[in-house]
Amino acid sequence: MAAKPARASAVKKKSVKLGPRFLRAFSFAAEKHAGQTRKASTIPYIGHLMGVASLVLEFGGDEDLAIAALLHDIVEDCGGALMLKEVRRRFGSCVAKIVDGCTDSDTNPKPPWRERKETYIQHLKNADEDTRLVSAADKLNNVRSILSDHREVGEAVWERFKGGREGTLWYYRGFLKEFLRKPNRLIRELELAIRELEATAKLASPHTSFPRNPGGETDAADD
Repeated sequence: MAAKPARASAVKKKSVKLGPRFLRAFSFAAEKHAGQTRKASTIPYIGHLMGVASLVLEFGGDEDLAIAALLHDIVEDCGGALMLKEVRRRFGSCVAKIVDGCTDSDTNPKPPWRERKETYIQHLKNADEDTRLVSAADKLNNVRSILSDHREVGEAVWERFKGGREGTLWYYRGFLKEFLRKPNRLIRELELAIRELEATAKLASPHTSFPRNPGGETDAADD
């Protein structure tokens, strides 16, 4: 029997309709993330969630995937395991599964940063295609934001991240290595962005080598 195609692939040739569930998800995300901003900025965090949902739709996702994109950080940042139950109750098991698959911690306090990131990259090896699509869209939005901020503030951008420059580059390299096992158009865009990020970092500090396995940092919600 032929393998069932990923939902993201199955919808590429037809129009995606976003109905009341999507609007409810947007309102829910905006409510739960109210008061949160993107790292070291005044940009409401909902802007990131909208950006990820936009990428998911652009690269073939359906309404469930777009809803999961809006909610992909809600467990990690807004309530832990109990919030995942609420997501399942409001938006169904499919959305909850993807949100769970995009979550690297549902406890407070969170495990050390390095430990969480290593565990999450390993988790992606067995993640379904829907989860991988939303996760890749999240990372693409993040990397593009780092590049934009680097053009504005230079090397100071790395101070925003628990992993610093070396840890952040290690993290995205690890993601890219895993995602390139199953490349597609979104992954190619992610690869271009990460390669640009590496080149930008090298140009800014040409005599610095970036270790593949820097030491662990502790505690953080951010990539």
